[in-house]
Amino acid sequence: MTESLVLAPTADARVFVGADGKRYVPPAEWSCLPPGDAMHTRRVKAMGPSWAVIEKKGRKAFSKGLWAPRENIERVREEIERERSTESYAKKRVADVARRERTQAEYVETFAREVEAYLRFSPAWRELGTAMATLIAAHATPVGSGTVARTQRISVSERAEAATIAWMRHQTTTYDSMKIARIKGERREVRRELARISCAVLDLHRRDVPHEMKPCPLCTAIVTIVSKLRERGVEI
Repeated sequence: MTESLVLAPTADARVFVGADGKRYVPPAEWSCLPPGDAMHTRRVKAMGPSWAVIEKKGRKAFSKGLWAPRENIERVREEIERERSTESYAKKRVADVARRERTQAEYVETFAREVEAYLRFSPAWRELGTAMATLIAAHATPVGSGTVARTQRISVSERAEAATIAWMRHQTTTYDSMKIARIKGERREVRRELARISCAVLDLHRRDVPHEMKPCPLCTAIVTIVSKLRERGVEI
């Protein structure tokens, strides 16, 4: 058995199915390497045959582990444990973590600036815009969050616009409690209409005059969120 396959799980934990519908059962001498350690997974794949089990839910895919010869998994685990026990690896690990933290902090700042640039709030509402940009960046940028802010398919400015509209949808509309008919395209249409409303609310804050929307859903949302954060000792 030499193949390296990508399979989907079934109700049976030891039975998997391929894209062609063929069912696979791993040999008795194989075992499953759980997801979570990319180095371990890469090295086991490089050693020989393996089956990557991927569960798809909508547009997202979740690893359910890698099946491979038990001997290969154990050999790689021992190699990695030896490497990770050295002082040089510990120093490299500390440096890598620090680098990722710096990169992430820089991206959060960049993203907040992009959001604020998209908002283009007038001087009268600039403080509100800064607070809003900070909240959106904090929500959208965490690594692994799966939000549009983490995609590489569009520019940062486009990510900032999409993240702002998504934030508005959840914070200033009743979208989360809406009962949307299970009709193809209906949810997309609802989102499109809410985006139009959100853009209209944003436009009110791009003019240097008081707006007449009372209560303003955006102003209310910002004040509520900031108040809750300050109660927890977080300053915005």
